[in-house]
This record gives sequence, C-alpha cells and structure tokens, in this order.
Amino acid sequence: MIYRDRADRLVQTVLAANRSYLLGWNDGPATGDVYRSGLPHAPLNGVVRLAGRAPAEAYAQAGVLLDGVPRVWWVGADSDPGTAEALEALGARLVNRLPVMVAEVAAASVVPEPSGVSIEEARDIGEFVTAYAQVSGIPPEAAPRAAEREKTFGHAVLRLAARLDDGRIAGTAEAWFTDGLVTLYFVGTRPDHRRRGIGAALTQAVLRRAAVRGIPMAALTSTPIAVPVYERLGFHEISRYQLYAF
Repeated sequence: MIYRDRADRLVQTVLAANRSYLLGWNDGPATGDVYRSGLPHAPLNGVVRLAGRAPAEAYAQAGVLLDGVPRVWWVGADSDPGTAEALEALGARLVNRLPVMVAEVAAASVVPEPSGVSIEEARDIGEFVTAYAQVSGIPPEAAPRAAEREKTFGHAVLRLAARLDDGRIAGTAEAWFTDGLVTLYFVGTRPDHRRRGIGAALTQAVLRRAAVRGIPMAALTSTPIAVPVYERLGFHEISRYQLYAF
C-alpha cells in the first residue's frame, strides 16, 4: 500500500508538470485547463485534463476556445474517471496512446556519445525552434511565433542542441524544470541523422544537467516507437495518456 501511494503521487507529480508546461504555451488570458498557442500544431493547443466538470459543458467550451486551430485533449490519470468514454460519446476521436515514463537521474544508464556531434546549450531560441520545427511538424512559417512563445518560459527551460561539425543542428531536447523534477519535450533528430544515438545522447545530457541541479527524477511522454530508446537509459512506464482529436 505504501509503495502504491508513492507511485500514485509520482504519477500525479509528473502529470502536473506536464500540465504546467503545456499551459505555458497559452497565448492570452488563463482559461483553466485549456491552452491555446494559436500555432498550427495540435499538441500546442488543447485541454490538459477534465476534472470536476460535466464533460458536455467542458467539451462545448473547449470547442469555442480552440476554434480554428488543430488541438488535442489529454486524458490521463489526472482526469475524472470515465473521461475517455464521455469524449468519445461527444464525438472525439482517439488518435494516440502515449506512455508516460520516468527515470531516477542518479541511476540512469550511460549511452555512448555519437561521433561528429557536440551537445551544447542552445543560445539562439529562433535557431533552436526552427530545428525542432523541422522534425515535429510545425510549419516553417510558424517557427518565429513559436520562438516568441518559447521566450516566455524564462529560466524554467533548458534547451540543448546536438550540433554537427559544420554547425548545423541535427537534434534537439527541451527540459522543463518544475515540481522538483525535469520533464523532456521536443526530443527529436533530423531524418538524415537518425539511428546514430543522437536522441539518446541528448536525453542523457539533460539527465546529467539535472543531476548537477540536484533534481532526482526525470519524466517524459514518449511515442510508442521511442520507448526502447528511453528504456535503455533507465526510463520505465508509470502511466499512459490517451490523446483525442475533437
């Protein structure tokens, strides 16, 4: 029972951190658990949970607030029971199931550094966002606006770039420090440089910097295909999100 309580608390802490990051993309007055960046990229507009409200009411409000932009609804362990079924009944469509994974920073495995790549902190936010936009599906014309939103995060965010010998950025990782842990976002590698271990090396670099800051736990929401990469680093699944389009 004690172990289960600790596990439940960890899940809630991780999901709270994810909510905090996503709500940071909201470009305008706060609207509860709805965030709207206005960018043409579904994960950057949406609802982070449904808690304490009638599904039909919340669904109708979200539709108005997010009208005109691609959006998703995150259904996780922090949402009211029955949320997924209620959304489906209202017309939402399940588009993905995403594992939520954590690792103890001090116990993380060590992976080899890829040759011809140096990992460094990104100082030019515009260049960094342009790089992750290329692999995350954000249209090039939207990158400047995304960079402006990124600037509002301040020192809560660490941005790492995997830079090639010729200066180009081959991969990115963004680290969000809150709630006593670090969560990772925009971990991606350009298609022509994949399968070189760049994503794993970027994740490892985040963990090392977290250790310096005294952060004991790291978390991320993985795509199913990337799970083996994170498992090699010591991450394991503790929960799962269902993502709905609506």
